[in-house]
Amino acid sequence: MDVLKKFRNTILFFLKVLVIVTVTAAFIGVWQNFYHETLYSGNGNFLFVALYVAIFVVFGGIYDGFKVGIQRVHELSYSLSLSVSFANCFIYVILCLIAGNMLNPLPLVILTVCQVFILIGLMYSLSHVYFALHPARKVLAVFDANSRNDIIKKISLIKERFTLSKGITVDRGLEEIKCEIDRHDTILICEFNSALKDEVVKYCYAQNKRIYILPSSADAIMNGSYPVQVFDTPVLFLHNGGLSMEQRIVKRTFDIIVSGLGIIITSPIMLLIAIGIFICDRGPIIFKQPRYTRDQKIFNIYKFRSMRVATDNEVKKTTVDDDRITLVGKIIRPFRLDELPQLFNILFGHMSIVGPRPEMIELVHDYAAKLPEFNMRHKVKAGLTGYAQIYGKYNTTPQNKLNMDIHYIENYSFLQDIKLCAMTLKILFVRESTEGFSEADSVLKNTKNKEK
Repeated sequence: MDVLKKFRNTILFFLKVLVIVTVTAAFIGVWQNFYHETLYSGNGNFLFVALYVAIFVVFGGIYDGFKVGIQRVHELSYSLSLSVSFANCFIYVILCLIAGNMLNPLPLVILTVCQVFILIGLMYSLSHVYFALHPARKVLAVFDANSRNDIIKKISLIKERFTLSKGITVDRGLEEIKCEIDRHDTILICEFNSALKDEVVKYCYAQNKRIYILPSSADAIMNGSYPVQVFDTPVLFLHNGGLSMEQRIVKRTFDIIVSGLGIIITSPIMLLIAIGIFICDRGPIIFKQPRYTRDQKIFNIYKFRSMRVATDNEVKKTTVDDDRITLVGKIIRPFRLDELPQLFNILFGHMSIVGPRPEMIELVHDYAAKLPEFNMRHKVKAGLTGYAQIYGKYNTTPQNKLNMDIHYIENYSFLQDIKLCAMTLKILFVRESTEGFSEADSVLKNTKNKEK
C-alpha cells in the first residue's frame, strides 16, 4: 500500500514539475527573442530564470495552485493564472531596471495570455490523472439527527473526491456505528456528544480509517495548542492571551504603513467614487455604522454608501440582488471598493489590515444569543480582510466564522498576515465571497436597514 502511495505521489510530483517547466520555457522563449538587451553573457541568465521560477512557485503556493485533488479545477486554473500574471509583472519591472528604460510590455502580455490557456489545459489534465490514481472514497457520515449538518450536503457535491455512501445517526448506538465504520475507508464525523465522538475517533484511529471532523469551538481552540512535558506527562499548553506585545507592535506598524500607502495610491479612485455617489442621488457619500473591534470596543466603521438611504420601515438585511443597491453600489461592491474608507479606520487604530470581520452590533448580539462563545473572536482588532473573509463567504454560518477566526488568532504570525493580504487579491474577482444572504437565510428580522 505504501509503495502504491509513493508511486502515485511520484507521478503527481513530476506532473507538477512539468507545469513549472512549461510555464518557464514559454517565458525563456519570449525573453530571449524580445528582450535581448537584458540578457547576461554568463551564468546570470540561469540565476534570472531561477528567480522567475521562484516567484511563480511562491505565488502558486500562496494561492494553493498546486493542491491538485483538494482544489477544484477552475480554482487551480485561476490560482496559477494569477501566479503567472504576478510573476510576469515582477519580472517586467526587473527587466526595465536592467535595461535602464521602459520596455515594450506587449510580448509579456501576450505571453501571459498564452500561459493562462496552457495552465488551464494542464490543470484539467493533471486533475484527470489525479482522480484516475485516486478514485473517490466511500464516506460514512456519523451525525446527530437533531443537529444542522450542512457539511454532509457540501461534501456530497464533490463527487470526484467523495462518494457519500451512507449516513448513520448517533442514536443507533456505538456498536452499530463501529460495524458501519468497518465497511468504509473514510469517516465524516459531524456534531454530536463529545464523549461519544471521542470513542468514535479512537475506534477510527485504531482501524486506520481516514477521518474528517467537523470541529466545535473547543476543537478550534485546541488547534492552537502545543505540547509541553510536565516531568513524564505530556500536556497541551494554550497561551490564551491573544497577541503578545511584540506581535501587536509589528502588526500596528504594518497597519500604519499599508493603510497610509493605500490611502495615497487609491485616493484618485476614492475621489471618483465619491463624485459618482453624490451625482447618483445627492445623498451622503460615507456610510457610518457602529461595529465591534478588540475587547468589544465600539467604533464607527467607514464605507462608501452603496445602497439608497434607508427609510424607517425597511428592516431587512442585505440579500442577493438587493433592490436597495444603487447604480454605483453595483459597480463598487463586487470589487470591495466600498470598503476603501476603512483604510482610515486602520490608520486611526480602530481596525487592522487583517483580522476578524467587524460585524454589526445587532448581528453579534443575535449570534451570541445562540452561540455564546461567538464573542471569543474579539481577542484581536477587527480586520479589513482576514481568514474568514477569504476562506468563507459573507453568509457563512456563525459557527464556521467563529472557528476560522479562532484558527487565525491561535495561529497568528506576521507571515500569515502577508499571505492573507496576498490571498485578498485572489478573491477580489470571486463573486461567491461577496454574495449576501438569501431571504431564507436572513437572521436579523427586526434590525434597521444596514449595509453589509
